[in-house]
Amino acid sequence: MPDFLLYAVAAGLIVAVVAGPLGTLVVWQRLAYFGDTLAHSALLGTALGLLLSINPWWTVLGVALLVGGLLALLQNRPQLSADSLLGIISHGSLALGLVAISLSSIRVDLNSYLFGDLLAVTRDDLALIAAVGATIVALLIRYWDPLLAVTVHAELAAVEGLPVARLRLLQLMLLALLVAVAMKVVGVLLVTALLIIPANIARPWARSPEYMAVLAAIFGGVAVLIGIAGSMWLDTPTGASVVLSAACAFILSLSLRRVVPA
Repeated sequence: MPDFLLYAVAAGLIVAVVAGPLGTLVVWQRLAYFGDTLAHSALLGTALGLLLSINPWWTVLGVALLVGGLLALLQNRPQLSADSLLGIISHGSLALGLVAISLSSIRVDLNSYLFGDLLAVTRDDLALIAAVGATIVALLIRYWDPLLAVTVHAELAAVEGLPVARLRLLQLMLLALLVAVAMKVVGVLLVTALLIIPANIARPWARSPEYMAVLAAIFGGVAVLIGIAGSMWLDTPTGASVVLSAACAFILSLSLRRVVPA
């Protein structure tokens, strides 16, 4: 197997394994729009990196963490219209990023940022993705039970003494980290799809939260493998092919649930 293909498969599988359990929490808490907002902010981070002539990954991470903190703050202000504010932050940061890139003297291929460039992953990219992925998984394992408690019933978790606000902040920070590395795999516009589609495929088949997280990671990994194979065969964008394979798997799952008893 050529090195570039090996790196692409490894990077895609790492992101899928991380996105599985994190996407499970996102689906349960209905935080898909938060994921979209973080993903769109990544393009602004990319533009800042290009303008400042530094590695865009660091500016993407910085902007995503900053926006994640802002979203956590908004979660604690129920008097604000959350959906409107999320829409403003999401599309405002995406538009600002596009304008900033257009003003940059550096010519860039926007498609690679919007839809990913998985087959262009290098050894250094893979090492970074693996390190960030391991960090996210370690934190999820450490805080899974408290995060699950907040997901099931935030008010009850607060009564039991759990730091609900800090746990929500942690979850959004983990989402920001995932967005920063997944941008290379599926791009800014499709990151959220990799979070929510495998989790929704797994949801009706799972008997427990942990089982759902594992199934979501498996379905995400399968979508990555099929997407890469389809991309090479049909010469289509790899990130879009991965998400399309996940979407087809979701439709197939819905059809199977109609004929397979629960």
